[in-house]
Amino acid sequence: MPDGSSTAHLYRPKLVTTLTEGYSLAALRHDVMAGLTVAVVALPLSMAIAVASGVTPERGLFTAIIGGFLVSALGGSRFQIGGPAGAFIVLVAATVAQFGIEGLLLTVLVSGMMLTLIGASGLGSLIRYIPHPVTVGFTCGISVTILASQLRDLGGLTLAGAEPGPFVPKLLALAHALPTLNWSALAIGAGSAALIFALRAWRPAWPAMLIAIVLAAIAALLLHLPVETIGSRFGAIPRGLPVPHLPDIPSGLLLQILPAALSFTLLGGVESLLSAKVADGMTGRKHRSNMELVAQGIANIASALFGGISVTGTIARTATNIRAGARSPLSGMLHSAFLLSFMVIAAPLASYIPLPALAGVLVVVCWYMAEKEAFLHLATDWRGAVVLIPTFALTVFEDLSLGIISGCLIAALLAGFDRWRANG
Repeated sequence: MPDGSSTAHLYRPKLVTTLTEGYSLAALRHDVMAGLTVAVVALPLSMAIAVASGVTPERGLFTAIIGGFLVSALGGSRFQIGGPAGAFIVLVAATVAQFGIEGLLLTVLVSGMMLTLIGASGLGSLIRYIPHPVTVGFTCGISVTILASQLRDLGGLTLAGAEPGPFVPKLLALAHALPTLNWSALAIGAGSAALIFALRAWRPAWPAMLIAIVLAAIAALLLHLPVETIGSRFGAIPRGLPVPHLPDIPSGLLLQILPAALSFTLLGGVESLLSAKVADGMTGRKHRSNMELVAQGIANIASALFGGISVTGTIARTATNIRAGARSPLSGMLHSAFLLSFMVIAAPLASYIPLPALAGVLVVVCWYMAEKEAFLHLATDWRGAVVLIPTFALTVFEDLSLGIISGCLIAALLAGFDRWRANG
């Protein structure tokens, strides 16, 4: 069976290739089971990412349903699963805080257009060459930043004012709020994270995150624990998708959101192609990078029209899809269909989910997102460390885009210096 290398340059969705090669009933059965498995993982995770991003939980579901369907239907990878990603939490939260929800939707829309243009112009292959220390540095930096953003809900802390965005002021504000620690919230949050870790080690095939969320909701309800829930903060989850509409575009806002849109585009391209590359390594196949970016762009445009947040390829859900036996992009499309059915049938139950439990889910996400072994390995080599440390530090203390750009510039200067020395 060809691995797809000979057609990696084509602008043809992998779904079309799969169906023209022949698609059997046995493959459909595998895709149905894989789609259901991924949907069970994506359900709590999509809501947790949305809440952490400063938007309502249903927007995470809209993103997974609409964006996930289009990424699979149009993408250049057989196994890529699209949806909201933890890597975008910081960017989305900052954009909402600065421009409001309509500004966020406009940013996602513009970012989708940029991604589509990058893929259509054939520049997608260049993103593959971002140096490894840069990707490790910003991934670890994002993990630390997300973890800090979850401490308030994890401990049920009450802040005197709004939670600061920058890392150091945020930690100082949380430290001052320690006397308001809610021990019930901490028990729910830490207990949920501990249960997920335990189940992943003991029963890796079980949907650990969903089990932890369900048990946390039952415990909070039966024991009448004084913890915030999705219902108490956000109200009821709608039982379906909204009517698509264009976001408002006030005069001057388009220019203001362009820097954020560029950051969304850069991170979305890197994260999506990195996820597709991981899928290639797990399956021995080769994705179509430019087709993948076109699909990611279209998915972001559609997500914004339906009120969703940014869409990207997600490594954890893509890997889950492969391990669950997926055979084609239909598994990703089915995952979106299952999510929509869950939303229609069980939306009222989501109101009982404790917010500390969602914070516990993201604590686990941060732990697995951070490439700890790669970080330590690169930090012991001076060439890797010179790129890694500034990327990590700037991502945490300044800005994600600045971290990526600075890391790439330092890596380019090192490469140029090496060539200069080699040429004498």
